[in-house]
Amino acid sequence: MLSVIPNPPRIALPIVGSDDLFPVRRVYCIGRNYAAHAREMGADPDREPPFFFMKPADALQLVPAHGTTEHPYPPRTTNYHFEVELVAALGEGGIDIPKERAAAHVYGYAIGLDMTRRDLQDEAKKLARPWDLGKAADFSAPIGPLHRAASFGHPDRGAITLGVDGVVRQSGDLGEMIWSVPEQIALLSTYFTLAPGDLIFTGTPSGVGPVDRGQTMSAAIEGLGTISLVVT
Repeated sequence: MLSVIPNPPRIALPIVGSDDLFPVRRVYCIGRNYAAHAREMGADPDREPPFFFMKPADALQLVPAHGTTEHPYPPRTTNYHFEVELVAALGEGGIDIPKERAAAHVYGYAIGLDMTRRDLQDEAKKLARPWDLGKAADFSAPIGPLHRAASFGHPDRGAITLGVDGVVRQSGDLGEMIWSVPEQIALLSTYFTLAPGDLIFTGTPSGVGPVDRGQTMSAAIEGLGTISLVVT
């Protein structure tokens, strides 16, 4: 039996120190997982339970560890925002995963950006509609190479920053997450059967803001290096 259209390629992440690739299945994202960011978005982190949304896997944009990659400004927005995030890549799946065992399901970590058409997201919030138009644009999930947890470990502390044209706009620490990576995995696994190849964008610190064509974003996480993109 033949496909009536060509099979689309499956997105796969390069792995630091290896010629192997990490094929991606699903992309989950947690919202408002740093208290200061929750407050800047008008929420109360002390009372709001965690929530998740998704991006399509083909929204990922692979960004090498060296050099600067062109990142296209999407259509239908005049308020395009950056959000730097730690990304956890699952090497094992399951359902109802205990928090105490969740870290063992992580294959590795990467730097990611949750790029957002903020004007479309704000409109969706006002109308109580889904966030897809704001969050799921083409190329809206830039991601750097994957660092294996077997070599890198499981970070619960470390600087996470983003600069625009050399000026730091976001600066936080992974230890400021409201919900840790193991807690996120455990909670997600009560809603979905997680599987190898799933990614989790684990939230962004405060300081999110707009970026324009011609500006260069540099995202960094301690131990994972830096990725750089120029908006075109």
